[in-house]
Amino acid sequence: MFDKSVYIQRRKKLREDIGSGIILLLGNDESPMNYKDNPYHFRQDSSFLYFFGLDSPSLAGVIDADSGKEIIFGDELTVEDIVWMGTQSTLKEECLKIGVENTAPLNRLKEVLNQELKKGRKIHFLPPYRSENILNLFNLLDIHPSHVNESASVELIKAVVEQRSIKSSMEIEELDKAATVSTEMHIKAMQMAKPGIKEVEIVAAVQEIAIASGGHIAFPVIGTINGQTLHNHYYGNTLKSGEMFLLDIGAETAMHYAGDLSSTMPVDPKFMERQKEIYSISLKSHEDAISMLRPGVKFKDVHLTACKSIAQGMKDMGFMKGDVEEAVEAGAHALFFPCGTGHMMGLDIHDMEDLGEVYVGYEGQPKSTLFGLKSLRLARELKPGFVLTIEPGIYFIPELIDYWKSEKKFEEFINYEKVETYKDFSGLRNEEDFLITEKGFTRLGKQKPKTIEEVENITA
Repeated sequence: MFDKSVYIQRRKKLREDIGSGIILLLGNDESPMNYKDNPYHFRQDSSFLYFFGLDSPSLAGVIDADSGKEIIFGDELTVEDIVWMGTQSTLKEECLKIGVENTAPLNRLKEVLNQELKKGRKIHFLPPYRSENILNLFNLLDIHPSHVNESASVELIKAVVEQRSIKSSMEIEELDKAATVSTEMHIKAMQMAKPGIKEVEIVAAVQEIAIASGGHIAFPVIGTINGQTLHNHYYGNTLKSGEMFLLDIGAETAMHYAGDLSSTMPVDPKFMERQKEIYSISLKSHEDAISMLRPGVKFKDVHLTACKSIAQGMKDMGFMKGDVEEAVEAGAHALFFPCGTGHMMGLDIHDMEDLGEVYVGYEGQPKSTLFGLKSLRLARELKPGFVLTIEPGIYFIPELIDYWKSEKKFEEFINYEKVETYKDFSGLRNEEDFLITEKGFTRLGKQKPKTIEEVENITA
């Protein structure tokens, strides 16, 4: 928890930005795995954390944008709760730490909101992403679950996005810490990646580092020899000579700020020649994208720079042909790079994605429908204080290759005869986290090994 003045100031700005009405911020509840008393690892809602800092379940915050009155709704622990959970601070005591003086039982929330609705006041709430809060809004405001997202307050979404997008010095410190722990996780994987090692052994070892740091993992580990599957959560393979291992993982600090790094490493002490060639193209696109980072640049242009770099490299190797600019504009490069170059980061690994990419990454403008480009989560103009990832990659996805080839798609740009010979290649990427500064950018965290020489020095 930050100092209470931080939360007071955040809520004050939110109040001013909204202007009038009632702001309702719902915390998360426990979510049972298989029965009520055996829940999943608890994770508080990030916007609730941002404005109230309280990291416990079954809470709701109400802010009166007109009067400034603030109330936290939640239930104090009973003696039976204490028997199972131990002595803890009271809700009242916790609320005073974040500058909120008023508390009330959770069952009074509906009554309070109904009183405000009868006065004709607007209730501002964010789109819920958990089923329990969809049902909570149905109970509290009589909004049917099928209409709840369209009833969310666009004014509140925009206000939260603009405030949370600019990271304070304290947040940057947390994000830097998360990136450093994440680097240690990747170094551990590079040290372990050898023939005979199981994917699950590496996944277990890197998760241990995150938990031992006092935090947790920021998202489910992607650790696989099948890097062509972008979000691969299967860990049942045993590493063999001639393969590469792709790791995409980040640590989350105790304050819930996230790191997100990706590495691709050889299972052998050295990259094979064709691995080295594709890795070099991907790494160049990574560095080309980084060179674009500064205020005023649209991230869509950063992405297109990475795309053109990959397309040129693939053309040089004979996988692509024709004019590179035309190929990228048409989307032909997406056979090898079907995703985006990066996304915003903060309390969420894909920061504020629950509020809608169109608001977070596009400032309300529509997204492209072009394959590849439609997966770009961030396109807006960069500002000082933004934290984001850079993660272009190259992937040989057999099913996608077969489909495009059967459709004779982009034959003027793609040499399918050459592509066929690499269908067993898998995929690779590098990913790092960056802060946009007044003059350019700063890489967050301890430097991750990423050049061929740096990676081989660890894997050897």
